[in-house]
Amino acid sequence: MKEPRSKIDFDTVREIACALPDVEEGTMHGSPSLKVRGKLLTCLPVSKQAEPDSLAVRIDLDQRAALLVEAPDIYYVTDHYIPYPMVLVRMSRISRDALRDLLKTGWRFVTDRKGKARDKSNLKGCETTHRSYVHSGLWQAGQRMNIFQSDVVCKTF
Repeated sequence: MKEPRSKIDFDTVREIACALPDVEEGTMHGSPSLKVRGKLLTCLPVSKQAEPDSLAVRIDLDQRAALLVEAPDIYYVTDHYIPYPMVLVRMSRISRDALRDLLKTGWRFVTDRKGKARDKSNLKGCETTHRSYVHSGLWQAGQRMNIFQSDVVCKTF
């Protein structure tokens, strides 16, 4: 018989993340967050576009793209988060093991200087491209975006 999944909340996130080196509690725009040596790892999203009971985790844009394709029921992004190396997570749908793996991946991203430099180069022109794509009427403002409407657009143009 399959064991019922325990509820994932920010206390669970804190427990898992604090097992990683140099993780400390903090706030981000008044919302609980976890940081690595002062750099944001994860937080409760402050954007009103995010679904309730979501988590925002810093992650490389290529890894975010893969997650959005592999498990769109768990991972998503809104137009607010497109230019940022972050993925939104539906805490009610993620398993404890998947959350642990995601936080480890995020920890590596936050602590890897080369990754951050590479990630910033992928964002050049992204905001302008995103804005023109929205204004071209190819999707309605505020609609949640999938991989084809966010990451590929930002990297292709």
